[in-house]
Amino acid sequence: MIRFGVLGAGRIGKVHARTIAASKQATVAYLADAMPEAAASLAAEVGAMVASVEDIIKAKDVDAVLIATPTGTHADLIEAASNAGKAILCEKPVSLSVERILACLKVVEKNKSNLMIGFNRRFDPNFAALAHRLHAGAIGNLELATIISRDPAPPPADYVKGSGGLFRDMMIHDFDLARFLVGEEFVTVHALGSALVDEAIGAAGDVDTAAVHMQTASGKIAVITNSRRATYGYDQRIEVHGSKGMLRAGNVHNTTVELANADGFQGDPVLNFFTERYGQAYANEVLAFIDGMAKGVSARPNGHDGLQAQKLADAATESWSSGKPVKVG
Repeated sequence: MIRFGVLGAGRIGKVHARTIAASKQATVAYLADAMPEAAASLAAEVGAMVASVEDIIKAKDVDAVLIATPTGTHADLIEAASNAGKAILCEKPVSLSVERILACLKVVEKNKSNLMIGFNRRFDPNFAALAHRLHAGAIGNLELATIISRDPAPPPADYVKGSGGLFRDMMIHDFDLARFLVGEEFVTVHALGSALVDEAIGAAGDVDTAAVHMQTASGKIAVITNSRRATYGYDQRIEVHGSKGMLRAGNVHNTTVELANADGFQGDPVLNFFTERYGQAYANEVLAFIDGMAKGVSARPNGHDGLQAQKLADAATESWSSGKPVKVG
């Protein structure tokens, strides 16, 4: 039985802790949160003990640490858990600073730690099925990947100020997904962005509507579009085009029921929140990590994947600011 220490009892911490508790291969041994009531409530639900972050990391009866704390704490906690000999599953990103990520990964590599970064969309059943068929050659050589990601409503402007911006906070998931699908590193990034949804986001120095074009050294292209507003729900779609055809994964609706009458065809709305849309992806992510630990297999996406996604986010931010394409080192 793999024993977890869960750091963070917020929205994502709850999702992950419940998945671990329901697993036949793992258990939540300890749980920590800056809010004692939140920690106590979740610990009671999943059968864990409440402890401090420091005590969890050094505990001998903890095999793995799941980090679901605020972004600014991630790199320090990864290093501490790595030095303590733990396997680590950390929510994205490792850090908003590429330099800090590099320093963190040196510690991980020195200790030969098993580190997974929480890019859950790789584990979405629809996207994973598309990727499997793509990599099996169903459409021949991939030429163009298109990723659409739109939130139902924008976050508060106060959140935006500390988020690192749309490219680092929201689109970073799509950067990782693009790398996963295309299978090559992108060398050029060109970004456009505007604040068309909420003036307060623009006043905070960010964008809420963006498009990014990226290209690999071999010429393969990825196009990503993001919006902080979609009046019809949480819009998440992928299309990949290749030499022998096309694959696409559409939105997930509340039901598959359709009404047909004189006004045409009408379907139910798409799911309206990310924890609903990607609920199975979050579960699959944690279960893949647990299964990998049981089999002695190194986790993916790993620290390098987190680093490369952050480089693309930084390049997109720079390109939007300068209005010019940016080379990715």
